[in-house]
Amino acid sequence: MSAHVTFETPNDVADKIYEMVQANNTGQMKKGSNEVTKAAERGNAKFIIMAEDVNPPELLAHIPLICAEKNIPFGYVPSQEFLAKEAGMPNGVRTASLALLEVAKGAQEKFDEVVELVKGLSE
Repeated sequence: MSAHVTFETPNDVADKIYEMVQANNTGQMKKGSNEVTKAAERGNAKFIIMAEDVNPPELLAHIPLICAEKNIPFGYVPSQEFLAKEAGMPNGVRTASLALLEVAKGAQEKFDEVVELVKGLSE
């Protein structure tokens, strides 16, 4: 397991995280480790998603610690490129992490489902 990955995420949960990101891609979100770190430290993030294929993994190692301190739910997905695509970023772009700052209208149900699923994984 990578330095920043604190729990194993099954593929079906990762797929639901991707779906939630796609459902929220009209909402406000921060992309990239610096912006996500700021959102977590300020307590603005509703949910944080990190890619497992980040190199070097230490780039995101501090984020789960901040999330635990601020009580922000977080999850992992396998691919930076696919995460960027689901967030509505241009083809070929990659992002190591995303912070959802708001839940878009109509996406609350997906959001709640994902939060419950990752809660069960991280305990």
